[in-house]
Amino acid sequence: MSRPVAELTLAELRLWLDCLPPRGRARAFARLEADGRQGARELVCRHRQARRAVAGELLRLRRMTGHEIAARRQGAVLVAGVDEAGRGPLAGPVVAAAVLLPPRYRLLGLDDSKRLTPQARESLFSALIRDCLAHGVGVAGVEEIDRVNIAQAAWAAMRRAVAGLIPRPDLLLVDGYPIPGLSLAQQAIVGGDRLSLAIAAASVVAKVTRDRLMVELDAAHPGYGFARHKGYATAEHLRAIAERGPCPSHRRSFLGRFR
Repeated sequence: MSRPVAELTLAELRLWLDCLPPRGRARAFARLEADGRQGARELVCRHRQARRAVAGELLRLRRMTGHEIAARRQGAVLVAGVDEAGRGPLAGPVVAAAVLLPPRYRLLGLDDSKRLTPQARESLFSALIRDCLAHGVGVAGVEEIDRVNIAQAAWAAMRRAVAGLIPRPDLLLVDGYPIPGLSLAQQAIVGGDRLSLAIAAASVVAKVTRDRLMVELDAAHPGYGFARHKGYATAEHLRAIAERGPCPSHRRSFLGRFR
């Protein structure tokens, strides 16, 4: 920095702080706290708050890697997470995802997809697809759900998602219950989308993929509001079914609950 700190505008100070390496922050903060301008002191306060927030987020993410770390200590090098989206809706497919993250991977904000806004999910989805070692997606449609029941269809979607992983993982961390019919080693974790980073990643990929499919179904079957409620049993959706009757994308095996 060629100019004295006192000569920098607040906008220039903000940019300067953003570009500082960690080792230079303590000295810079001390200089700004001695600055006579309230705005300069507020910049220091905001930067410290932001650093505490990032530190807390990194701690949360570290806690969510406990299952992955334990698995690697037992010899599993490649650990993938598996989750599904769409068990409960009245319409549309159930979608599963399997995601293989790099070891020691951290992505700020990654969490159970149900705890995230649509905008956050989309942003995280793009980062996960870019950064992951491999990912697979499996889909079970309405006809399959009605034929074999939702549990069997969800497991089929999960098996299809896992089949798309190259390289093959040494261990699957699965949300809820083990997936039948797989030869790969598995560890089932109830509530895993909040307890495992790999499962949280799979939950985001599955949810975003399914939401996009529901937007496509909304265009194919207008009037039901699929793009808004994603097929769940909202008042709007139930009213549309009562007025229009079900469309080909509705799960007939589910509709009897609401008659």
